[in-house]
Amino acid sequence: MSVAGIVRPAPGGSPVILLHGIGAGAEMFAPQLAGLAASHDVIGWNLPGYGGTRLAGSMSFESLSDGLLALFDELGLTQAVIVGHSIGGMVAQEFTARYPERVRALVLSATTSAFGSRDGAFQKKFVADRLAPLDAGRTMAELAGQFVPGLVGSAAHPDAVPAAMAAMSRVPDDTFRAGIRCLATFDRRADLPRICVPTLLIAGEEDRNAPEPTMRKMAERIAGARLVVLPGIGHLAPLECPEVFTDHLRGFLASLPEEESRS
Repeated sequence: MSVAGIVRPAPGGSPVILLHGIGAGAEMFAPQLAGLAASHDVIGWNLPGYGGTRLAGSMSFESLSDGLLALFDELGLTQAVIVGHSIGGMVAQEFTARYPERVRALVLSATTSAFGSRDGAFQKKFVADRLAPLDAGRTMAELAGQFVPGLVGSAAHPDAVPAAMAAMSRVPDDTFRAGIRCLATFDRRADLPRICVPTLLIAGEEDRNAPEPTMRKMAERIAGARLVVLPGIGHLAPLECPEVFTDHLRGFLASLPEEESRS
């Protein structure tokens, strides 16, 4: 079966769905797609507007969650392990809160359980600051050159910045705008204790967008969750330390209980 908007190297095996960040499509998981394909049905899903897919109107966590559910159904998946990075981690939390029976296990990378301040002031400033360069006529390639170097840590692989800049340059202007506005609405803090599947959190030691202390607090509120902190890594762990990141995924997947047989 060919499904638009996904990267699926080798169908077969236990399904793992990868949800990317705001500045790249599913290609940000290229090392993991290659590294896990021999043992799992690993699927990189391009959120609407990414990877050549269509963005229809505004973007919301409700619509993204429903889109992911539609993907499950289209692929005939009863359950899957969901790996979410940055805004993808927020989509993973939203999906888990709304459709917990479809989630076998959860990996949250460089993400948070809520965005901004309770009064909304931080969110308003964030959206304005991130969109101002585009409003002033700058291109996504120029925006990538401005922001990407500050996202990585001191131990990042030398290929990380060029790869992330190239990926961000390919994101359509309208998609990025919609993603930024969507990001600023997220709040699933109250649902963390309700997560009842095996959960791994991966934090970059030098990540300023999803700081390690924030992710540690998240882990403490999820029963049985485990936190891994990557030394010298910033916000783009799948690209900054691809082999280490993939190894952590592989180890977590190997630790999961055997799937129940289903008729």
